[in-house]
Amino acid sequence: MTLLAPLAAVGRSVLALLQQVGQVSLFAANTLSHLARPPFYPREFLAALFQIGWLSLPVVGLTAFFTGGALALQIYAGGARFNAEAVVPSIVAIGMVRELGPVLGGLMVAARVASSIAAELGTMKVTEQIDALVTLSTDPMKFLTLPRVLAATLAMPVLVAVGDTIGIMGGYLVAVARLEFNAATYLANTVDFLQLWDILSGLVKGAVFGFIVALMGCYYGMTSGRGAQGVGQATKTAVVVASVLILAANYLLTEVFFSA
Repeated sequence: MTLLAPLAAVGRSVLALLQQVGQVSLFAANTLSHLARPPFYPREFLAALFQIGWLSLPVVGLTAFFTGGALALQIYAGGARFNAEAVVPSIVAIGMVRELGPVLGGLMVAARVASSIAAELGTMKVTEQIDALVTLSTDPMKFLTLPRVLAATLAMPVLVAVGDTIGIMGGYLVAVARLEFNAATYLANTVDFLQLWDILSGLVKGAVFGFIVALMGCYYGMTSGRGAQGVGQATKTAVVVASVLILAANYLLTEVFFSA
């Protein structure tokens, strides 16, 4: 029995993980099932869109700007070893729209939004506000979860597009002001090397990441434990799980989009 104890512990962990995956999958399916069924709550959707989209613009924009500038410096330093400094515009643009824009934007929104949603819904559960909604014949999934998930899914591609633009501009400013690139040539190379699918793939990633962020925030908020400790644990877990899932989904989507 002593020899089997480690295997039993691994088995329990795997079963717990599979149970968690099943619960999240059922939660997501339940959320999506309300898309076409009235009643609808446009005020809740617009409030979530403002909170998730508009108020996330500053942090996404600043992150993208400094990432684009740092990327230009790093690529220039690496390209100088092979006399390939001219690749800076194209690699900055492709790197931002394909990978860094969606991933860093998703992680920043996860840190800001998933924690906020989980804390808000967890507090509502602790103070029995969710039970009050049920008493008033209002479905919490439709009133609380669906507007936030839908708003995040629609807002993230816009945030990614803005972040991509600001990130490329950050690389442009560093290249022109610091690395002495010709401004017109830099912009021409950026436009020439970017393809439509590079941009669209990043926007699709953004939509998926937004769905993940809001879904994790809502799931862990709605299932949080009682008391302040339960809400804190739900908030922390929502951010961690959302961040890990964003990185995993990014790899899978990159494999699907660019494996050929």
